[in-house]
Amino acid sequence: MALTFELDPSFTPALRDGITSLWADVTNAGGAVGFVAPVTPEEIRPDLLKHLAAIEKGKVRLLVGRDEDGAVAATAFLTLNDHRLLQHWLMLYTVMVHPRLQGQGCGRDLMAAAADAARSIEGIEAIRLTCRGGTGNDRFYAACGYKEVGRVPDAIRVAPGDDRDDIIMLLPLGGAPGPATP
Repeated sequence: MALTFELDPSFTPALRDGITSLWADVTNAGGAVGFVAPVTPEEIRPDLLKHLAAIEKGKVRLLVGRDEDGAVAATAFLTLNDHRLLQHWLMLYTVMVHPRLQGQGCGRDLMAAAADAARSIEGIEAIRLTCRGGTGNDRFYAACGYKEVGRVPDAIRVAPGDDRDDIIMLLPLGGAPGPATP
């Protein structure tokens, strides 16, 4: 299934509810997106509202992928740096593809759309993201052209006795749009 991507869509109640439901579905399917299952959309809503406040201030850009029915099926938040020495790169947060679409190339399409979106922002030369160790997400991001540039051992506590590495990855944006093929 091909997704249609939009950068900075109009934020409607339907979009808010779609992102909240996606976030809960991804988390409850084992996704590493800031929560530990089980969660409800109501538990996620305050975090989404923080993202929305940052969008309103112009500090965050939202990329949404929709399926053929127009439902929210993927997201990524592109966070701009305020510090004058860091404004040439941005952070990618809350990268999600609905579990029913995983394994169909939609994640790669999302990462390509995120790279294209970042390239469209004046002065941006790279994307940085972090991911939770032990999930395999670092291998996925590496297949999309990202390189591991750092690791903080046991920085993420999923549960007592379950600490994971915080893996820092970087994608320089030189060259053609989209991710590198492995």
